[in-house]
Amino acid sequence: MKVVILAGGFGTRISEESHLIPKPMIEIGDRPIIWHIMKYFSSYGINEFIICAGYKQYVIKEYFSDYFLHMSDVTFDFTQGNNEMIVHNNSSEPWKVTIVDTGLNTMTGGRIKRISKYLQDEPFIMTYGDGVSDVDINALITHHQTSGKLATLTAIQPGGRFGMLELSNDNLVEQFKEKSVEDGGWINGGFMVLQPEVLNYIKDDSTIFERDPLETLASQGQLSAYKHYGFWQCMDTLRDKELLDKLWKSNDTPWRKW
Repeated sequence: MKVVILAGGFGTRISEESHLIPKPMIEIGDRPIIWHIMKYFSSYGINEFIICAGYKQYVIKEYFSDYFLHMSDVTFDFTQGNNEMIVHNNSSEPWKVTIVDTGLNTMTGGRIKRISKYLQDEPFIMTYGDGVSDVDINALITHHQTSGKLATLTAIQPGGRFGMLELSNDNLVEQFKEKSVEDGGWINGGFMVLQPEVLNYIKDDSTIFERDPLETLASQGQLSAYKHYGFWQCMDTLRDKELLDKLWKSNDTPWRKW
């Protein structure tokens, strides 16, 4: 199963760093947060990624272009008048990474629609390039398959900072609510499993995936929720980045499964 990572936004709420690089390339410890996300999926044996790039997309491409070199011990031998590179050992992951420029101003739904030809009409995982979690990916996939629905999202409870989900007793998303001050409400935490038919709910580049597509799926009883009670943290602001940095440096990293 492939993982689609949305990584094309401007990251305006963390502009202290995103004015130089895309938000998914902001480092937690000494690695971009998108690396942490990919390492997490790789710990479950999922190693094929499609990155929906946009803002400063060349930075992401250059990072992965040099990734093998940066993860290897090498000798550069110029003694014979040639530029020979000898790789002694390599610790890079067995990843297949497709990076697609999905446009500068394309909305989230439009970005997913633009990479449809790389999905090969198969179910796929979709997540955001700015958040980490210790969600059980195997359990999430099993939940989706058992539900028989077109889409499954991971529902989390971070408090009243985000828009809310109303869930039925059998864990279907019934409707979306405006932001609430109530603690304990469920919100969309990303980490979705989607059937290829979901692409038909996306109209064009202007489609915000979290609006019409998900709301329509919910109204049709086709959006299931996998409840996650563990760790989840997005990186919307510099404060969030500093929190994740602190966790990483203290080795208190719930998302580190590798």
